[in-house]
Amino acid sequence: MIKSYFKIAGFIVGILIFTGIGLTQIEHTVENDYQDIHLKSKITGVQPMTGIVLWEELKNKDTDAIQLEYSYMRYNDVVKEKGVYDWSVVEQELNSTASRAHQAILRFWDTYPGRESTVPDYIKALPDYHGIVALSEKRETGFPDWSNPEYQRFFLEFYQKFAEKYDKDPRLAFLEVGFGLWSEYHIYDPKEIPGTNFPSLDFQTTFFHHIDTLFQETPWLISEDAHVGSRTPFASQPELLNIDFGIFDDSFHLAWKPGYNYEGWEFFGLKRYERSPTGGEILFPRKERSDFVDSHWAHESRKFGITFMICEQWLRWISIDRLREHSMACGYKFQVTEFTTNKYSAKVTVKNTGVAPIYYDAFITVNGVRSEESLKFLQPGESRQFHVQSGGENPKLTIECDRLVPGQKIEYNADL
Repeated sequence: MIKSYFKIAGFIVGILIFTGIGLTQIEHTVENDYQDIHLKSKITGVQPMTGIVLWEELKNKDTDAIQLEYSYMRYNDVVKEKGVYDWSVVEQELNSTASRAHQAILRFWDTYPGRESTVPDYIKALPDYHGIVALSEKRETGFPDWSNPEYQRFFLEFYQKFAEKYDKDPRLAFLEVGFGLWSEYHIYDPKEIPGTNFPSLDFQTTFFHHIDTLFQETPWLISEDAHVGSRTPFASQPELLNIDFGIFDDSFHLAWKPGYNYEGWEFFGLKRYERSPTGGEILFPRKERSDFVDSHWAHESRKFGITFMICEQWLRWISIDRLREHSMACGYKFQVTEFTTNKYSAKVTVKNTGVAPIYYDAFITVNGVRSEESLKFLQPGESRQFHVQSGGENPKLTIECDRLVPGQKIEYNADL
């Protein structure tokens, strides 16, 4: 009986050893069965969610030299009665932009020199709301009453409702938020009075924690002017800097030398672009400004990790082809450096040769099958290998992203 047990045990061990060797050989064969795939591809246009931005209201916006359009929005165009939201004006902007295979950058403002505040009328009619009118930029300007509890409540609710409706909307690329003139986080004159014509530091803290919980997909940005300690809570509460928001600078060319603007970028971190987008605006009132920016653009956009920049006046001084070239110097740019397949799968290595990462999920796709890992946050100069459960001798490689509008696609460079 004992001998029989030994014989059976030996037989089983033999099978296991034989099978184990067989499996190892099969795995070894499959692993080394990958064949190099010849692949030629070239990025020919501006990539989605990147580049030079033109205003939605401009006539020259219908061009493939851009992928993004910018619009100012007013709170009181959406809300006139408490709790009643009419998003038709936002829909109009988003649909108009998407009709040109572009995406939108939006910014809501409540204060604009020479205009009334966009605080909803139902709030202005409250007995405890005290509207403020003062000279700003030498023009009579309406300022919100930031001491009013209902305006504070409304402000938080507004972004909650906005996020519920638009956080996953591919027509929207980025959202800019803020306070003060144009929501750029400053008031030149009269001075900022927290809790009166400017939100208190406590409310700002509440707002930033609040908005951080609302947007799961759409990146939002604030002005670099928020670095000033007297107007914001960031200096006194540095933990707020851990929130993933981006930075925009509406006088970006001034950050190219030491001074106030550069100090703002430095305060929020010159590597912030690694986790959140950076952008802004440059005005071009004279050809000298255009020539200066034109000669420094590629270097500075890489230095600051710029994804987008509003430059609606630049076409006064440069050609549309030159604008396209500068647009393509922004954001991510993917290069496929390895593409191998076997019968069942593929290995693809991608390098980001751009100046910033992509901030949405995008997937290496072979024959319609996506990789499990995303290209999101692949940093400039870095590579990442992707495994896809599809292969074959004539595979088709694309990059797919659900955040695009019809007419957009993500291209890649390859010379394999």
